[in-house]
Amino acid sequence: EQGYAVTEAQYGAMARLSKLWENYPEMRALFWRDGGPAKPGTVLTNPEIGKLLRDVADNGPDAFYSGATAKAIIGAVGMATNNPSMITQADLTAYSAVARPPVCVTYRSYRLCGMGPPSSGATTVFQILGMLERFDMGALGKDNPVSWHLIGEAMQLSYADREKYLGDADFVSVPVKGLLDHDYVASRSQLISMDKSLGSYIPGTPPGAAPRTNAVSSEVAGTTHFTAVDGAGNIANMTSTVEGLFGSQLIARGMVLNNELTDFTFAPEKDGEPVSNRVEPGKRPLSSMSPTIVYDASGKPILALGSAGGKRIIMHVTKALIGVIDFGLPLEQAFALPNIYFGGNGLLVEAETPLADMSGELSRLGHLVVASNLPSKLNGAERTDKGWVGAVDPRTKGKAATQLP
Repeated sequence: EQGYAVTEAQYGAMARLSKLWENYPEMRALFWRDGGPAKPGTVLTNPEIGKLLRDVADNGPDAFYSGATAKAIIGAVGMATNNPSMITQADLTAYSAVARPPVCVTYRSYRLCGMGPPSSGATTVFQILGMLERFDMGALGKDNPVSWHLIGEAMQLSYADREKYLGDADFVSVPVKGLLDHDYVASRSQLISMDKSLGSYIPGTPPGAAPRTNAVSSEVAGTTHFTAVDGAGNIANMTSTVEGLFGSQLIARGMVLNNELTDFTFAPEKDGEPVSNRVEPGKRPLSSMSPTIVYDASGKPILALGSAGGKRIIMHVTKALIGVIDFGLPLEQAFALPNIYFGGNGLLVEAETPLADMSGELSRLGHLVVASNLPSKLNGAERTDKGWVGAVDPRTKGKAATQLP
């Protein structure tokens, strides 16, 4: 209602979509000024979403899934200029947010909890950490190419399991306990050598796993994350997404509608076996959202963090956790550590960083190393001797708000 100033990042995103928005007058009405994307510093208001939020606050979920909001969603999708589709009141009535138990593990002397299926975040992050636990990552340190070699090996083994087994547990059997089983993770870790890359990374067979096939999903980076801690110690640690810049480009009551269908794997089966993340009515798609809270040995929360970045979210969060827990860095310095990922049979390292400078050593360990642009948008908060302190990824222009007592 009061508005906010357009940032350079938002302006860049809107500028990239200028041609597309020629077919979306509602987006232009909301985000354009003087015939083009609103320039940085322009104050934009969105009174309609203010009304929507007040409506939900006053009247609860029914104000979202029925009444004016439901009609707006149905109309926006059904009367879209491009690819109009049908959502019915029955669809919205049948939908409900489901409270799901967290996935928790122990790493070193800490307890870590994260988000379970249909997010692949916690299982994949925690598998990577579990595979690394037998190595003295602290002694190796952040400036040692062997550290990043080990992270890269555990990453690719864990992602192989992710692609095969993860999906919506309401529709497929997801072996969460098996994927995090101590003996299973230890057996996967034994595949990792300190002086030679494995070269081929295939899924394992965790306890309790039903027959599945390996099929890569097409997750698009369009995610956001925030961490908030209040004076009483309550923590909100939330990752969400509309899938791609401005989602579907459709608006209902000031709200940008998502484009989450692209998070599904579009092949229903492969090699005669069902794909865990295939499209099915009422199913929630697989994501990589990885909001994580860390507790010390006494059970006190000491760290909360998450990131944007599509499938790379998992690795952004993982390297930050390693940075704090193993390398002993303050959270903001852990966020600043180089990003690492994989693709095209190569190990992707963030260009113009100390990690890129290690390319020669990583190549001698058997990796095909490719320096790449790997942006991230981590943020979080950590408990220090001075109280809770916020931290943000130096790759972004965000700022932590306030230090709490």
